[in-house]
Amino acid sequence: MAWILWGALGTAQAASPKTVLVLGDSLSAAHNIPVASGWVQLLGARLAKMEPAWAVVNASISGETSLSGRHRLPELLDKTQPAILVVELGANDGLRGLPLGALRENLAAMIDAAQQRKVRVLLIGIELPVNYGPQYRDGLRAVYADLARNKHTGLVPFLLDGVALRPELMQEDGLHPVASAQPQVLDNVWKGLQPLLR
Repeated sequence: MAWILWGALGTAQAASPKTVLVLGDSLSAAHNIPVASGWVQLLGARLAKMEPAWAVVNASISGETSLSGRHRLPELLDKTQPAILVVELGANDGLRGLPLGALRENLAAMIDAAQQRKVRVLLIGIELPVNYGPQYRDGLRAVYADLARNKHTGLVPFLLDGVALRPELMQEDGLHPVASAQPQVLDNVWKGLQPLLR
């Protein structure tokens, strides 16, 4: 289930007009680790210290695909009225071998929906294991890079940079970071997010 930082959706909206909405999958939903340890919760704590403070709404759901995220986004935008949208989707599309053209279309639609509301967008890319082959893996990278360039969004090329290839920082499934890796994941996101906060 999606979980919300700083209370219910309406509370987040009322508390501050400056809201970051995170729409992601299990990598952003604190999969198999304490919620308080997840990078989105850590982001919320960091942003709360800013002046003026920002609120964070985490609408991430384990198993989310770009298509299901696309379907949920309009209502989330209406309810939270964010200043920034962080889109961390595509890993489940890739793991299922879904067509990259469909991923590109869904991500583009989400970016368009946000930008039509004057919401700044940060796109977060993901890498797949090497057994998916270079053609698909390269194509996946290109989806994020091309969209960020053409749609003028922020970009984090790889959410798990500096984490994914270190076994001690990954859970046994080899896909999800452990709690101790979450600060590094947040640092990766922060590089792309910080310019959008200004």
